[in-house]
Amino acid sequence: MDTGDTAWVLASAALVLLMTPGLAFFYGGMVRTKSVLNMMMMSFSSLAIITVLWVLYGYSEAFGDDVGGGLVGDPSQFFGLKDIIGIGRGDDNLGVATHLVFTIPALAFVAFQLVFAIITVALISGAIADRAKFSTWCVFTVIWATLVYFPVAHWVFAFDGATAGEDSLGGWIANRLKAIDFAGGTAVHINAGAAGLALALIIGKRIGFNKEPMRPHNLTLVMLGAGLLWFGWFGFNAGSALGANGIAAVAWVNTVTATAAASLGWLATEKLRDGHPTSLGAASGVVAGLVAITPACSSVTPVGAIILGFLAGIICALAVGLKYTFGYDDSLDVVGVHLVGGLFGTIAIGFLASADAPAGVDGLFFGGGVDQLWRQCVGAFAVLAYSFIVTYIIGFALHKTIGFRISEEDEIEGIDYAEHAESAYDLIGGSGSGTFRPTTSVKTDAEVPA
Repeated sequence: MDTGDTAWVLASAALVLLMTPGLAFFYGGMVRTKSVLNMMMMSFSSLAIITVLWVLYGYSEAFGDDVGGGLVGDPSQFFGLKDIIGIGRGDDNLGVATHLVFTIPALAFVAFQLVFAIITVALISGAIADRAKFSTWCVFTVIWATLVYFPVAHWVFAFDGATAGEDSLGGWIANRLKAIDFAGGTAVHINAGAAGLALALIIGKRIGFNKEPMRPHNLTLVMLGAGLLWFGWFGFNAGSALGANGIAAVAWVNTVTATAAASLGWLATEKLRDGHPTSLGAASGVVAGLVAITPACSSVTPVGAIILGFLAGIICALAVGLKYTFGYDDSLDVVGVHLVGGLFGTIAIGFLASADAPAGVDGLFFGGGVDQLWRQCVGAFAVLAYSFIVTYIIGFALHKTIGFRISEEDEIEGIDYAEHAESAYDLIGGSGSGTFRPTTSVKTDAEVPA
């Protein structure tokens, strides 16, 4: 066990955990006043639900010994995190982990991968903002994590002999296909983006979509959320080195560089297309750059990161308009930013990878031919197809049984009141806040004891 590596991974896990509240601010600011709390609750419910599932069987399903040809880990191997605590006893051994993943305690790896699972689920919620039943969303998160995220995490992040014993087998993308995905372009962003598209198609468009203005109600919250995401993302990417080492340093620099370039790319696109750069564009460009560099931060040089980030900012800025062209209501641009950005970042490795970077692979533009490019394409589109198809089945079944969408009346009046009997702001009758409906939990002055 290396104490420096352990400290960095635990700190990184805390940084990534902060990203989910950051996402709640980001998404919360982008919706209308009457939907803020529901939007934030969808992120916070993911924190609670996925944590419990991860401890019970999620980690084992993702990182247990393979039981399905590289498709899924053994969900019973580490059920309840049994057999991996392993803390030494006695004066000479006190606190030393006896169960390791590489140079860190297995439980540090458990914590780090947990926060990835949480934010992946939370990302999906942006595609169905304003109109999804909270109870159905909670049921969906349980089923989706079990059938989609945990298996896909096994495909991408579980390496042979690393997490489930020296002779254990891991996932097919990491070990057979050998596609590069350093921190989750496929397992996190393509996965969540494809799922968001499937749910948006099932649940349908918001009332007034593409007819009425649905502007972000609080751009200050949006920019605060983007800043927290950028801050936490250093744990996301640099932490994926699983050690305090040179790989982490390269990932850190590439992350900040690509993100800055992407924000500039998005703002330039807005300026040329609309005549003015916006704060929403700056924040969205930051997220687009973070998404695109996530799979590639170990395989490109800092100059490559600038190119990748700048192009990602332009491509994602254009991609968010696809929902108007094709008529699907992806409320907060999960498809345009996470699906498109994840696809671009993953596939761009096949062009921009340099053997000078830690991954040690040359892409097409550096004389490596198409060998890495086809691997990246297969991995990216396999995750996209699996996530979209299985999510569509899950979402359709829930929609036809317990219902996935709130009533038209509740949607017009405001999902915060309908689902949570609360308001984000004490502005009764304010813009977009709907009409307050007293519930049994609200007392008049006469009913409150002196």
